[in-house]
Amino acid sequence: MDARYNPRDTDADLKLIRSALLFQDLPEEAVAEATSHVVSRRHPANQVILLENDWGSSVYFILEGWVKIRTYNLDGKEVTLNILGKGELFGEMAPLEEVPRSTDVITLVPTVIGSMPASDFVKLLNTQPLAGIRLSQLMARRLRQVNRRLRLRESDSTSRVADIILFLADGQGHRSTSGIEIPNLPHRELSSLSGLARETVTRVLSKLEKKGLIVRDKDLMSIPDINALERLLV
Repeated sequence: MDARYNPRDTDADLKLIRSALLFQDLPEEAVAEATSHVVSRRHPANQVILLENDWGSSVYFILEGWVKIRTYNLDGKEVTLNILGKGELFGEMAPLEEVPRSTDVITLVPTVIGSMPASDFVKLLNTQPLAGIRLSQLMARRLRQVNRRLRLRESDSTSRVADIILFLADGQGHRSTSGIEIPNLPHRELSSLSGLARETVTRVLSKLEKKGLIVRDKDLMSIPDINALERLLV
């Protein structure tokens, strides 16, 4: 069952929410008002946060952990559209369009999520033009990522797996002493993102690791030289 954080944790969560791109360079008073009703909750792995066709009463910020955005194709096969991590938001489109949700959102690992009432989110966009620009920038980045993946849909398996890794690095990568770190996702998620069989993904990842292009441990995957990985794209 979900559990609310205590007030001390909530203060830390609000600080993280306010550091999101959406609030960048906005007046402090506007940010404080928009986040005044945010509630944070902890969710276990593999928990459904949103379901397709739900109505949008909240907008969500990821404070810790990872979620996947999924839908189903005409054959009923699950398709992973995106992976989002700390600092990202989701569920922002349904309140704006006043239509039901178009995708499911599911946690991949234990995850902390802050929920903002949709009315507060819409009010922020109506009163702070810069917030609308920030949201447009976020949408443009996601569209660019999807376009790149579609261009490589007919490429060889190595290029497609490398592109998914680069896609995750672009959206969720963090620099460290060992290179750029991304979540070490289950192979089934990489399979769904790339459109390849799970066995093919496993084989390509092993090949990339042997070449030193990636380094994997339990929770993280490191990319020592991202330029070398990009050279695999054809």
